[in-house]
Amino acid sequence: MKLHAIEAGNFKLDGGAMFGVVPKVLWNKTNPADANNQIDLAARCLLIEDGNRLILIDTGMGNKQSDKFFGFYNMWGNFDLEHSLKQKGFSKNDITDVFLTHLHFDHCGGAVSWNNSRTGYETTFKNATYWSNENHWNWATEPNAREKASFLSENILPIQESGQLKFIETTNNPLINHSELNFGVLFVDGHTEKQMIPHIKYQDKTIVFCADLLPTAGHIPLPYVMGYDTRPLLTLSEKDQFLKEAALNNYYLFLEHDAHNHIITVKETEKGIRLNEVFSVNDIL
Repeated sequence: MKLHAIEAGNFKLDGGAMFGVVPKVLWNKTNPADANNQIDLAARCLLIEDGNRLILIDTGMGNKQSDKFFGFYNMWGNFDLEHSLKQKGFSKNDITDVFLTHLHFDHCGGAVSWNNSRTGYETTFKNATYWSNENHWNWATEPNAREKASFLSENILPIQESGQLKFIETTNNPLINHSELNFGVLFVDGHTEKQMIPHIKYQDKTIVFCADLLPTAGHIPLPYVMGYDTRPLLTLSEKDQFLKEAALNNYYLFLEHDAHNHIITVKETEKGIRLNEVFSVNDIL
């Protein structure tokens, strides 16, 4: 097995929205805001090369939205999903599986592209199976008012229409082992219904793709919960349990949204779980 970090683009979001009720004077220490009160964020995907499978976890925002749409997120840097894949020696048609942690636009936008005539949409990865779960799919296709702006039909419905969609079965056990994809999946419900967090056994390590359970290293303290989360108190308890397990088992936490800290470990302290070490992707993968 080989793992590759795939940078799908950098953007910015309002720091207050990213940290909920936590005052700026606190979160600004770890995630400094610009003059517009926005903080640097990444869309860092993970590519798993495992035998004859090439599994892409999340796809970033993509490039099919309008300039006005992207203007809200102040895109920066030169990263692009397709170019990042090419840098690793792969093309879109090489991808066998696309695993979507959840269907918010910054995680699944790259999964669907314009067709050649720009009259409609098509899946970006023609030869891939797209993985979601039925609970989350129904949640996203019949969105609540709070999340409606994050679930864009053009990012979601073409996947089902293509016939490439498959559901991972949810169980009463929050952590399952998906034998076909060869990694564990943790289901969490605080950010959105049935977000999926991959746990990958790699060499002698467990790499956890944290998605929006832990967006950045600055979100480690328990009260640091995004304003975007639909069930913030549930996020708090899910994060508490997850971080304790991460410290106990020395998980390597792959941060999808942290523009400056790629992979971290955490440790138990008198103040609770805190940051231990920071690694670049080249140190670990």
